[in-house]
Amino acid sequence: MFQREFAMRLVAQPGDTLYCRLSVNTQLYARVSHLLKVGKNNFRPPPKVDSSVVRIEPRKPRPQVNPKEWDGFIRICFIRKNKTLGSIFRMKNVLSLLEKNYKTLQALQPSQGIGSSDVEMDITGLGDSKDDESMDMDDRTDNEMELDDGDTHEEVSEFKAKVLSVLNEGNFYEKRASKLTQEEFLYLLSRFNMAGIHFS
Repeated sequence: MFQREFAMRLVAQPGDTLYCRLSVNTQLYARVSHLLKVGKNNFRPPPKVDSSVVRIEPRKPRPQVNPKEWDGFIRICFIRKNKTLGSIFRMKNVLSLLEKNYKTLQALQPSQGIGSSDVEMDITGLGDSKDDESMDMDDRTDNEMELDDGDTHEEVSEFKAKVLSVLNEGNFYEKRASKLTQEEFLYLLSRFNMAGIHFS
């Protein structure tokens, strides 16, 4: 049993207002279903909020996905869940972090033969770790937000073009994280990995 809003985030589906990183991550590893609502008046003294009972059943076998890679990817997608992925992946801080990670992996792989999971990307610059932005209601549209797309030069960098080509090839450029299913997230992550772009 959880506070109702938290419980509804656990079971939220793509397109729901409460759909967030918590929803995506929980549903990757477990089947979650809402069983019943428990009103606050059922408790003495009554709390300030209602509760809900949910069933969480771990998926067996577990999905074959690198947890660090998945978490880094989902964090970026949900920086602003109602922005298009094209806008998110054009942001300076996102491109800078991904390119730094990409160059580090490129430099280390030939000399040490390491795998992509051996180098972690620094994602602390994407937001305040104390306040998870994905838990906030973000009903703003792209037009209401300042877009910092990293176009400081007329020419688009080779790496930026690589990132955007992955989004365009999979028809994800105009899609929003708040509307994507588990399968779509997994597919997009695999496309990035195939292009040599990693998130952990």
